[in-house]
Amino acid sequence: MTPLNYKHLHYFWVVAQEGSITRAAERLGVAVQTISGQLSLLERQLGKALFHSQGRGLVLSEAGRVAQGYADQIFQLGEALTEAVENSGSESTLRLRAGISDGIPKLLAYRLLSTVTSMPADVRLICDEGEFETLLADLALHRLDVVLTDRAAPVSANLKVFSTPLGEFATGLFATQGLAEQYRENFPKSLDGAPLLLPTRHNALRGRIDRWLENSNIHPKIVGEFEDSALLTTFGRGGLGIFPAPLALAEQVASQLQAVPLGAMSGVSEHIYAISNERRIRHPAVEALCAAAPQVVIEPRV
Repeated sequence: MTPLNYKHLHYFWVVAQEGSITRAAERLGVAVQTISGQLSLLERQLGKALFHSQGRGLVLSEAGRVAQGYADQIFQLGEALTEAVENSGSESTLRLRAGISDGIPKLLAYRLLSTVTSMPADVRLICDEGEFETLLADLALHRLDVVLTDRAAPVSANLKVFSTPLGEFATGLFATQGLAEQYRENFPKSLDGAPLLLPTRHNALRGRIDRWLENSNIHPKIVGEFEDSALLTTFGRGGLGIFPAPLALAEQVASQLQAVPLGAMSGVSEHIYAISNERRIRHPAVEALCAAAPQVVIEPRV
């Protein structure tokens, strides 16, 4: 059997990710004809068509899906090998490229990511923030090592990632001292008509808060909805409304946002996941993050 040409396989792998020979050529900086020719050689060697035309793009055939699964493992392991060798020196710095979903409380992201700084190796954090789908795409393209988000990754044959639950963080409502004094008595019934700042319905936490309000027969005045958790808490710090935050971070919320807890929302919690590439050799900082997460999930004090 003729040995597999890994350059041909790499071209196939990129085309499979991009869904188009043209986009793959732009990404790799080579001519369309070059990629087309290399794909033809690979298909001839394997004896199977790897793609079918669909509209203006390409979709994987059954043989192509099988080949992509192996190509994912081959090139992910290659990247892991390179990274492991680069970081093997005693004076090397380990890079952790982390994506943070825009709905995740930034104080919580800090608490989780700061755990990797206690590793024996020097760690350099490179953090990016964005929407869930965009971060997953960057993860699949190996632009990120891990994504912190409020939901598990969807199950997909073409998305080779896995989700690790980091914990559930009980959530309460916070407000500036003035608002807290106004609405603390008879909580939570006092929230009827109270100004409330909430995440948008794209955030998994929003559905849990809505159900809690409905079950408690509470009808607040929603004065703002925010995709970005940092912007939400900035408005909360300005005294424009009551806002949700993890109760475990009450001290940090008080010191950084000048807000105090009104009370807990029974049964409402923030679910946090670490999503990483499916690979045999896992990033050591991602492993450290997942191992240390239970220490962050502390008992809240209201």
